[in-house]
Amino acid sequence: MSDERLAQLAEAAGLSLHWVDANGRPQYVAPDAQRALLDALGFPAQSPQQVDASLAALHAQQQGSSLPPLLTAEQSQVLPLNGHFAAHSAFQVILEDGSRVDGRLDGEGNLPALAECGYQQLRIADQQVALAVAPPACRSVLELTGRARSWGITAQLYSLRRANDAGLGDTQALEALARLAAEKGADALAISPVHAMFAANHAQYSPYSPSSRLFFNVLHAAPGAILGDAAMHAAVANAGLLAELQRLEALPLIEWPAVACSRQRILHQLYEDFAGSATPELREDFARFQREGGDALTQHCRFEALHGYMVSNALPWDWRQWPEHYRDPQSAQVQHFASQHHHEVTFHAFGQWLIARGLQRAQRAARDAGMGVGIIADLAVGTDASGSQAWSRQAELLQAVTVGAPPDVLNRSGQNWGVSAFSPTGLQQHGFRAFIEMLQANLAHAGGIRIDHVMGLKRLWVIPQGASSDAGAYLNYPLTDLLRLLALESWRHRALVIGEDLGTVPEGLREELARRNILGMRVLLFEQQHGRFIPAQHWPRDALAISTTHDLPSISGWLQGKDIDWRLQAGHSSAEQAASDRPERDRERAALVDTLVESGQLHSHHSSDEERLEASIGFLGSTPAPLVLLPLEDLTAELEQPNLPGPGDIHPNWRRRQHHPVDTLLDQPGAARRLARLCATRQEASHD
Repeated sequence: MSDERLAQLAEAAGLSLHWVDANGRPQYVAPDAQRALLDALGFPAQSPQQVDASLAALHAQQQGSSLPPLLTAEQSQVLPLNGHFAAHSAFQVILEDGSRVDGRLDGEGNLPALAECGYQQLRIADQQVALAVAPPACRSVLELTGRARSWGITAQLYSLRRANDAGLGDTQALEALARLAAEKGADALAISPVHAMFAANHAQYSPYSPSSRLFFNVLHAAPGAILGDAAMHAAVANAGLLAELQRLEALPLIEWPAVACSRQRILHQLYEDFAGSATPELREDFARFQREGGDALTQHCRFEALHGYMVSNALPWDWRQWPEHYRDPQSAQVQHFASQHHHEVTFHAFGQWLIARGLQRAQRAARDAGMGVGIIADLAVGTDASGSQAWSRQAELLQAVTVGAPPDVLNRSGQNWGVSAFSPTGLQQHGFRAFIEMLQANLAHAGGIRIDHVMGLKRLWVIPQGASSDAGAYLNYPLTDLLRLLALESWRHRALVIGEDLGTVPEGLREELARRNILGMRVLLFEQQHGRFIPAQHWPRDALAISTTHDLPSISGWLQGKDIDWRLQAGHSSAEQAASDRPERDRERAALVDTLVESGQLHSHHSSDEERLEASIGFLGSTPAPLVLLPLEDLTAELEQPNLPGPGDIHPNWRRRQHHPVDTLLDQPGAARRLARLCATRQEASHD
């Protein structure tokens, strides 16, 4: 087989065969890895004949005479139509409000610039396609808050406490925290992902491995806030769960399977009670929610019912192993199942209604209390390939590859995150439907969005199912189209967009994100250069500043080397590695103290960890970053981190809870003092 012909197919399919690793060394994807990836992407390549056939099919697809179902354009810029139509051809654009723009293509066959943003319809010759006209950039912090230097906090939603919360953070706790943070001067409250999980799998709870990014995790619903406390109390009593809920609430760590079981039982009881005693207003609101949810909501609820049926009957839980007629969401057999199990399907819609209304209340509370941005949703990089979104959007998601990262300095064997991602070809062929609806779903009840691993808008490291991480390659995505759609949804929802750009970032991507007002992220612990921490005044103005993330130690934990201890305890590092990590941490700690003293945030090198933490917070506040986010773990001087990436379950990932309820959390003496420090330094930075 000709390696050259194979490489032509790989590159035509969007794979980057040449790439540069984290050490700056050029790498090349071996032919065997190319063949495995091409097969997984749907382009057979095991023989010369297969390569030729796949290449011919790709070329025919890419050189078709018809336009794709959706084109993206930028406001006030011409749109090249790549020779599809003759110069001066007549066209008609139907705007979102129903008005029309008539005209002719220019002398080069380009569509003239359009002034109105939105989703429009372009009619030209005998073709009609959707046209997304985007503003040049996303909404900025200044535009949303009226302030050049804002601040907010970040919270792991599951960790929040309130009275009678059944052992898990919920939207009522989020609503209270948003209101109280706004009263302290916060403009934003960024939260962990709230994506839908698997109702029938209580053991899967990582918020970054969801079943669907189109819907929400019903376990975080606060039914009493929607249906009334009396309904909630009655459901708990009728289900006989009062003692169990009290036990769960008293635990220092979340007991996910038990919490999920009890909350599902409460939701079922509430649904039965709702069917017989709900007010007309609530009934109509639920019916309206179902209508507005449309086909996407219907399919998700059918999946949940089917998945639950399979699990309860000891049948395959992965839809890819279901009987063939159940693998197609549109099949007559799926519709028959849904009809036979209508009550269960509607129950899942009921849960989605409760969580959506709770998130809506939280965002309204944030804005009404004065936040310029409000809730910032977290968008995971992918979904579980066995989940609802992969089942309902099969043509738009990659089924036979998983997403991860190549081997680098921190992970010598690379990473496999075990989630599926969008198919670049599938997105384009379906008018970017799955991407658009995902953005709209996550911005429906939020004032901003954080895109996990934002590099995925340009490329993702994809790995064939079952292969090791180093057998992968970068798959390229239509970056310009995705950024335009992101800007359009930011504009429509008046929402801030943050791109998590930590790791190996493709050349030029940060500059492109900055041009479009997508804030990058700069983490204090990473902002080092030549053995020193970067002075505050040299931090970028196009990225937010944050002390740590959910995958990293808190500042207090870092100062004490808790992460080194945990990596050793969890088996992620050896005793020899830990022995070399500790003196390196001593050096880093001294470098941080030097910078804090030089900046004036710390008065002495002979300081306590508490003083160093507060100085670090003041340091972040003094940067020119338009937004500073302070995680609750640092606000409360917590020693432990939410998640320790890596294999095994020794570390209690995604299980830690806050020690104080939200209604007193920000007024704890230490927390209040640290918030005051952040507010003061942010105000000072605004005058620079």
